[in-house]
Amino acid sequence: MTRSVPGGIDDSLRQLYDQHASSLLTYLLRLTGGDRHWAEDVLQDTLIRAWRHPQARRPDGTWSRAWLRTVSRRILIDGIRAARARPTELGDCQIDERPDGNGLAQQVVDATGVREALAALPERFREVLVAVYVHDRPVNETADRLGVPPGTVKSRTFYALKALRVELLARGFGDDDPTEGRAA
Repeated sequence: MTRSVPGGIDDSLRQLYDQHASSLLTYLLRLTGGDRHWAEDVLQDTLIRAWRHPQARRPDGTWSRAWLRTVSRRILIDGIRAARARPTELGDCQIDERPDGNGLAQQVVDATGVREALAALPERFREVLVAVYVHDRPVNETADRLGVPPGTVKSRTFYALKALRVELLARGFGDDDPTEGRAA
């Protein structure tokens, strides 16, 4: 029977630590690429598991170094796998590298707003803009498809863009200054 020492640490755990911690820490430092904190965390988990599992001891009662190394390597591998399953963590020093909020979510919101503004236009304007800008068709091809003269396509495109700008401004896109973009 083992006797307890002050602080609640069992004699067998103290013996385990004294006999194997140094060599196991050296082994773990090699496996972690020199990351001492990570190696010490794995060491602590390994020693606690060994203390709780009787199969960590040989029949003569000594601790099995092979069992300790195998368990520590498995703990390390499980940690690596768990880290790969999670999104990459960024430290505070990398805060400038984080997205500024104008990412994919903002693009989806913007695209939805543009679609709504386009849908609010009269059909004759909407079909000209879709043909010319979305389908990238030339004026003559658009005129043939719509059954109107090329001059009408040009005229509708001009007025459709003006109407689209008004709709976009009403939805909070751009600046409300009507002189924006004009030459002085």
